[in-house]
Amino acid sequence: MTQISMKHVILAIAILWIPRSTSAQNLAEFEKNVTQFTLENGLTVIILKRDVAPVASFVTYVGVGGANEPVGQTGIAHIFEHMAFKGTTTIGTSDWEKEKPLLEAVNTSYKAWLREKNRPYADTASVRRLWIAFKAAEEQAKTYVVNNEFSQIIDRAGGVGLNAFTSSDETGYFYSLPQNKAELWFTLEAARFKDPVFREFYVEKDVVKEERRMRTDSNPIGRLIEEFLAVAYSAHPYKNPVIGWPSDIEAVTMDDALAFYSRFYVPSNMIVSIAGDVDPARMRAFAQTYFGDLPKGEPAPALMVKEPPQRGERRFVIEEESQPFFISGYRSVEATHPDAPALEILSDILSSGRTSRLYKRLVEQDKLALEAAGFYGFPGTKYQTLFVAYAVPNQGVSIDSIETAMEEELERVRSQGVTQEELSRSITQRRANLIRSLSSNNGLALSLAQNQSTYGDWRALFRNLNAMTELTPADIQRVAQTYLVKSQRTVGIIQTSGGIND
Repeated sequence: MTQISMKHVILAIAILWIPRSTSAQNLAEFEKNVTQFTLENGLTVIILKRDVAPVASFVTYVGVGGANEPVGQTGIAHIFEHMAFKGTTTIGTSDWEKEKPLLEAVNTSYKAWLREKNRPYADTASVRRLWIAFKAAEEQAKTYVVNNEFSQIIDRAGGVGLNAFTSSDETGYFYSLPQNKAELWFTLEAARFKDPVFREFYVEKDVVKEERRMRTDSNPIGRLIEEFLAVAYSAHPYKNPVIGWPSDIEAVTMDDALAFYSRFYVPSNMIVSIAGDVDPARMRAFAQTYFGDLPKGEPAPALMVKEPPQRGERRFVIEEESQPFFISGYRSVEATHPDAPALEILSDILSSGRTSRLYKRLVEQDKLALEAAGFYGFPGTKYQTLFVAYAVPNQGVSIDSIETAMEEELERVRSQGVTQEELSRSITQRRANLIRSLSSNNGLALSLAQNQSTYGDWRALFRNLNAMTELTPADIQRVAQTYLVKSQRTVGIIQTSGGIND
């Protein structure tokens, strides 16, 4: 699932909660409906009372993503996300006491196979024998699995939208329930994070491998993006795919997943966010009852890696029998940087939608491209990120023509700036689009958690809104001159054999 950008929620939330009679006290009106507290173990809880319908959306947000994974364990954040739906010692099993030793046997046999497979001069017969033993243990453990029991409990209670996502920066779990089933959510959610069971762990790794095959290995654009990030970043783990490298997915074990969980799924690194027709006092009591005994643990380790300065433009070309593609990314700044709001607006003016400069020039005017777009904040926004623009050439159009036209449009912004009309239109369009896309309880709950995690205060969504509305055309030109420079650019190209899109 695709994450929702923190920047992409601020206007929508603000407009949704501006009183009809006045807009001067929007933050004050919003705060009247928000209850926030922190349990003694460090878990932050945010409750937005919204009496629109007798339902509520619940989000558990964890400040860990692909960027936080240990070396050699890319993909483990996503794998653990899958595990969180497999149940507990009481959910998803017909007999935990009998299942537990079988899961241990599965893990032991897999590790034995993995060691032999990766040993220099591995014995083929031994590898085959150990694999057969592992599969036999796995089949035996499956006999105690009650498939999808966690989701079935939610379905029977009238729950909808059960899902989760993992990005470079974060992991989120969410679904909605009738208001009178709030205690069920606390019961289930606390259980799966206090008492995780790595049931069908290696089966689920095969599911992840298939996801990778479909998204990346069998997809030319997916392969390009993976290579693009690996070239754009030298040291920072933004260079790694969230889905994981194939060898890392194969190598990760249940022991690794347990260590990852113990390190990052601690209360101080988690936020519970609720939006809907609920009683805040009851939610506080439920939070204390069900999450209060979640062990405090050590603080999640902070990511200390800093990307070194880029010394010049980086380029690569992939030759394939597929549609040509051009992508460029400029080194920019994280979401908490003062220039981030201006970069968001710049991305709208340059590359977002049919009114953007790149679309008008490359698609409508010169008919060079089938598509031209871009955005700020790839692959994440918690750390130093990229401002990305891309285009798909029309039949018979060279990549060089695409790059030249794109660079000319960027130079126009750097040298001539943008108009007040463009700036105002960007804010208006952003406001309208986001009201439509984030008017749900789920979007509201998620945005509160994201802002709290990223900025340390959910109120940042209002501060960021003010920052955007106070921007001038000179601010937009300045960030274009500062960040959209060739020496800080990475260019990736898919070139069809022969060099031209024949």
